Amino acid sequence: MDNVRPPPQAQGDRSAPSLALWYIAGIAEDSSPPLRGFSCSLSHVLISSVHAGFRRLYRIKIIDVAVLMSRPPPDPLYILRGSGAAVNTLHFCCGGDGPPFLYSGSGKGAIHVWNLTTRRAEHVLESHAGNSVIWLHTFKDSSSSLISQGRDMRVCVWDLSEDRSTVTDSLLTGSVGFCQCSLLESRPGSALLAHPTEHMEEVSVVEMRSWTPVCTLKPDSKLGMLMCMKMWQADSGPVLCAGYEDGSLVLWDVSHRRPFSCLKVHPEPVMCLDIDVCRQKGISGSSEKILQSWTFDNQQNLQMRDSVRMTNPGVSQLRIRADGKILATAGWDNNIRVFGLKKLKPLAVLQHHTDMVNSVAFSDHQDPPQRLLAAGSKDQRISVWSIYSES
Repeated sequence: MDNVRPPPQAQGDRSAPSLALWYIAGIAEDSSPPLRGFSCSLSHVLISSVHAGFRRLYRIKIIDVAVLMSRPPPDPLYILRGSGAAVNTLHFCCGGDGPPFLYSGSGKGAIHVWNLTTRRAEHVLESHAGNSVIWLHTFKDSSSSLISQGRDMRVCVWDLSEDRSTVTDSLLTGSVGFCQCSLLESRPGSALLAHPTEHMEEVSVVEMRSWTPVCTLKPDSKLGMLMCMKMWQADSGPVLCAGYEDGSLVLWDVSHRRPFSCLKVHPEPVMCLDIDVCRQKGISGSSEKILQSWTFDNQQNLQMRDSVRMTNPGVSQLRIRADGKILATAGWDNNIRVFGLKKLKPLAVLQHHTDMVNSVAFSDHQDPPQRLLAAGSKDQRISVWSIYSES
């Protein structure tokens, strides 16, 4: 580093400070991880070397810029401990008159109901015969009803009203895989549930309240195991996006039981996906280092868009924030990464966990400053972050 010299044209030139600023900004921009800046020692060595022949005024000015550019990511707001096993899935419920809650599902079948005001577990539901809980959700019109999916091949509906913790209904899916269900509430009192089945490439859609079958979706070509999915309401009716083992995405017309379009987005299995319906844009991750974005038009035709290469491979889950501005990923490298949705610009690397991060979730609190990001890890901890003021 001591051999670094300023560009020859910069020496003795009053335009040299701007050249040096550009040089150092380029290093900071290319540094990894993003938004963590470059270390103080490195930046100071570079500055003193690059500006060896410059006036003192220039050196002070550029140090100030470097300090401004080196902004560390936030620490967790707090940590929730006591899950007793790997945390597989998270779901916020912040509506209604009561306190905000966070539901977590563990690898040993426990569902913790965390009161975010007291930061303690109010209830622990022993579920799914001790098998892993892989998905949790609540109804919009009834936050006291919880839906859970476990690796015991069942989806359960819980009544949590008035301190009850009772399973009121259940559905045998036959699936032993890790693909999470997807819930679509098109109107109050009506909900569709898409779930995996005993046939690993198949999706079944049922009417939630009565378990009445609506349709079964199975690709004609061999795309491999169903890995992940999300369902939403389009103008033409319910649409479901499914990710498969061969790296393909399929957009399904649920009403007519046929595919709209298919697109190969990854060379490896699609591990996770999320969709911003308003912007008609989706993001997917896999076991590789690439996050891939894609769009769909009004005819539901898929098209590849931007991609970003991460430092380490593997994404367990990703979530787009409700305002469509940022997304968060749960990394196999123990880190949570935050990106801008528009161009997949890396914004921050949030570090706390000592093992793989399995799940991320954004809260739906009505007051934006109180909205949170939570991450659940194999290290049995849940980290809670306040990043809204940072984005």
